[in-house]
Amino acid sequence: LSELEALMERMKRLQEDKEDEEASQEEMATRFENEKKESLLVITGGICAFQVDFSFDDEIVSTDVSRYIEDPGFGYKDFARRGEDHLPTFRAQDYTWENHGFSLVNRLYSDIGHLLDEKFRMVYNLTYNTMATHEDVDTTTLRRALFNYVHCMYGIRYDDYDYGEVNQLLERSLKVYIKTVTCYPERTTKRMYDSYWRQFKHSEKVHVNLLLMEARMQAELLYALRAITRHLT
Repeated sequence: LSELEALMERMKRLQEDKEDEEASQEEMATRFENEKKESLLVITGGICAFQVDFSFDDEIVSTDVSRYIEDPGFGYKDFARRGEDHLPTFRAQDYTWENHGFSLVNRLYSDIGHLLDEKFRMVYNLTYNTMATHEDVDTTTLRRALFNYVHCMYGIRYDDYDYGEVNQLLERSLKVYIKTVTCYPERTTKRMYDSYWRQFKHSEKVHVNLLLMEARMQAELLYALRAITRHLT
C-alpha cells in the first residue's frame, strides 16, 4: 500500500474498532501516559529513541534568531524531565477552554475570547473532505489526533480520547516534524516538510501547520489562564 492508502486503511479500521468495542478508562489512561513519555523522547533535527529515516542537521538555517528576542536563552523546554516516573498531567476536564478559559479571557480583555474561539474552531473544522486524490473523506479522526498530540506533548489529557489513535495515525517521522514545528519552529526545513505525507496536497499540509500552531496556542492559554484563575480564587 502507498503511504496514503495505508493511512486511510488505518482510519477506517479505527472507526470499525470503535464501533465494535471501546477501550476502558484505565486502558485509555495508560495509553496517554505512554504517549506522553514517548513524546519527551522525540528530538528534533536528529536521531534519538525514534529512528527516523532522514537527517536534516545540515539543512538547519544558521540565521541567528537571538537578534529578534530580548532573552537569547528563552525557548521551549519539555514540561518534565526524561526518566521521571510520575510526569505531571493537566486534565482538560478540570479546566477547559470552553467552560473556563473562554469566559476568563473575555473578562480580562473584552471580546478577545470570541475572536480566539472563532479562530480555534475555524482551523480545527477546516476541511475539503479530501485526502490527496481521494474525495468525500471524513478527516475528523486525523485532525483530532494531530490536535490532541500537541496537547499531549504539553501534558494535557482528554479523558474521553483514546490516545492509541495517535500512535496508529501519526508515523514517527511526522511526530518529529510536529515537535519541531510546535516547539522549535526555527529548526524546520523544507526537507522535513517534504518527508511526510508525500502524496498530499500542499494546502493539506499547510492545514497541518495551522492545526499545530492553534493547538500550541490553546495549550499555552490553558496553563496561563488556569494559573490566573487559581490566583484570583
